[in-house]
Amino acid sequence: MKVLVVDDEKNIRDSMQKLFGLEGMEVTTAADGLEGQRELLAAPFDAVILDLRMPRMGGQALLEWIVAEGIRSPVVMISAMGEISDAVRAIKSGADDYLIKPFDPDELIRKVRAAVANRRRDDVLEAKARTESRPSRLLGSSRAIESIRALVARVAPTESTVLITGESGTGKEVVAREIHAASKASAEPFVAVNIGAMHAELLESELFGHEKGAFTGADARKPGLFELAGKGTLFLDEIGDMPLPLQVKLLRVLQERRTRRLGGTRDIPIEARILSATNRDIDGLAAQGKFREDLYYRLDVVRIRIPPLRERREDIPILADHILEKLADRMGKPPKRASDAVMLLLAGYDFPGNVRELENILERAMIYCEGDEIGVEDLDPALARTGACSRAPQPASQRAEMPAAEEDASLESLEKEAIKKTLERFGGNRSRAAQELGLSRRTIQYKIKRYGL
Repeated sequence: MKVLVVDDEKNIRDSMQKLFGLEGMEVTTAADGLEGQRELLAAPFDAVILDLRMPRMGGQALLEWIVAEGIRSPVVMISAMGEISDAVRAIKSGADDYLIKPFDPDELIRKVRAAVANRRRDDVLEAKARTESRPSRLLGSSRAIESIRALVARVAPTESTVLITGESGTGKEVVAREIHAASKASAEPFVAVNIGAMHAELLESELFGHEKGAFTGADARKPGLFELAGKGTLFLDEIGDMPLPLQVKLLRVLQERRTRRLGGTRDIPIEARILSATNRDIDGLAAQGKFREDLYYRLDVVRIRIPPLRERREDIPILADHILEKLADRMGKPPKRASDAVMLLLAGYDFPGNVRELENILERAMIYCEGDEIGVEDLDPALARTGACSRAPQPASQRAEMPAAEEDASLESLEKEAIKKTLERFGGNRSRAAQELGLSRRTIQYKIKRYGL
């Protein structure tokens, strides 16, 4: 945490530097309001402590400047005067709290931490209200998914930009969230924005924010998502759809680590990590001049490709079980399982909509299913008519005539092998294996018994 202390008394500045330093905080000091302004323009701070009475520029004037400039650092005012009117005026002007000298150092620390926590909570809530997301976990035991997990583990602790590629519905945001969750900023906000779903003008205002009066309808100042992300992660989904003029502004943000609101005159330092994703051929777009090459190289420091579901069919049983459990909970229905015939049909389907399409198929089946087991009759009839199911393993009634190689490739064999390997990796710990595979403990116990593991 970075704290700015603005006080004209050197002994106060020195004592606060030691006090907050012992709490593991980074402290910058300023002797008056003008020095405080320079520090706030140069770097972002998690909190500001202002003395009320100072030469040249006092704390009240600096507080009003902070609010006018739209600086989002919470402010704790301190004063030796003890006037209630001063405290009331400071709070009304935008201070988060007020303390009278001499004060208990522990109380000051508590107030600063509370102010920072409250501001962070407000930013997270506002970011969630202005963005859409589909939070989930990276599920599967295929070689492709294990490779992605390994790459996530390597890149997450760094500050490198990551470009995630893959078809629509493969789970690009899921991977971005995995990177954030494993990073040093995991406690900070994760802000996701779908670039392809917004008009260019709206997108610019959302990302960069705007000042009051910047354009028709801008009735109040609005911070951009770069600001709201704080020290966390800003995930730019469908980056390939970003208009060229906005690509220029994004490049500047990545190069200078600063942004500016629409209609604003002040650059705002940003600390958020940028992750991006696209379902388009971004290499081709860059080669054709439809995506800025310099921005492309800034974003593509590390690339993670998410394979389509048809390339990792062995993950379908794990995904299907997890989705059915999630749907049952959301719909308030008893848990249901997919029949072997349904699993075999799904195994042969190409899933042009990938995991998202699998979710839609199973949600429809949950609605139509009247028993405990989802049958082929509960699926959309169009699914069976696609012809793609010809690649599925044969139904159980015909398996006696199947060659051994085809039997080994069956979906049940793949699922059994995935569970077996995961159990071995965790020394037989069922809870950890279930968590890794995205299954409930009850489901994995059922499958262990079913497969004789």
